[in-house]
Amino acid sequence: MNNKPLRDLRQPVATRPGSKPPVITFPCDYPIKVVGDAAEDFAAVVCQIVTRHDTTFDAQGLEVVASRNGRFQSVRLTLRATGETQIKALFTDLKATGRVHMVV
Repeated sequence: MNNKPLRDLRQPVATRPGSKPPVITFPCDYPIKVVGDAAEDFAAVVCQIVTRHDTTFDAQGLEVVASRNGRFQSVRLTLRATGETQIKALFTDLKATGRVHMVV
């Protein structure tokens, strides 16, 4: 039998005793997934907001996936992140649309 203690998966990694938050070196390519209600213009709205925060954003790599029942859409993209402030502002603007349920 293994004597290793079990990890508590309910706690985020950054708050586990003895762990450190992950370090991101900026600038970097930063993948995100935006989930919201399915609509014809949802991906366009997401692209518009991302472009405000990353003027070099290219929508060529954009991937739109509908949920199983078609009620939601996820938009997967990669942007050029320059810092934590930019990422936080982007997430805030996406959530402020009222159409975005989650940004991962």
